[in-house]
Amino acid sequence: MLGGIPIVAPVRNSLIPPERDCVEVGPVRVIGGVRPQDFDVGYRPDGVRFAFDSKTLNDRNSINKNWQNMINDLATEATTVHSRFPHAVVAFIVALPEPVVSEPQRAAITETLERLARRGGVAGPEYMAEAISLVLWRPDGTIAPASPCPHRRSASRSSRSR
Repeated sequence: MLGGIPIVAPVRNSLIPPERDCVEVGPVRVIGGVRPQDFDVGYRPDGVRFAFDSKTLNDRNSINKNWQNMINDLATEATTVHSRFPHAVVAFIVALPEPVVSEPQRAAITETLERLARRGGVAGPEYMAEAISLVLWRPDGTIAPASPCPHRRSASRSSRSR
């Protein structure tokens, strides 16, 4: 799938990959414009081209207490990479337990992540990511199949554009 590019473990705290052309599966150390940051996956053959990180909050109390800090972290991590590597693609997965995320919080979470995932090119805001995926997991180990519901998102967007 990667066209023969090897997948390797990064060397802890190294600013360069262990091989000239490889995908590193974390922790991948990136020194950007804000602070040093470890990402779960990175591709940096000549500087950062792709950085991916996953974020989780595991219960209702954690979501209520730490959600805003997570949003700040997402924006700071994207800024860290984009301010030094403006052509890099930054992506995140946010994983939350489905049973504790109910409306209207679910809609607010989805809208916030959609706003942060709108960087469409080099001229876009540094604090935005190119992609963010919200994954709602269930205690039985499955993932909620239609979350957020694509029909509701489409309807809410069309009502806002009127």
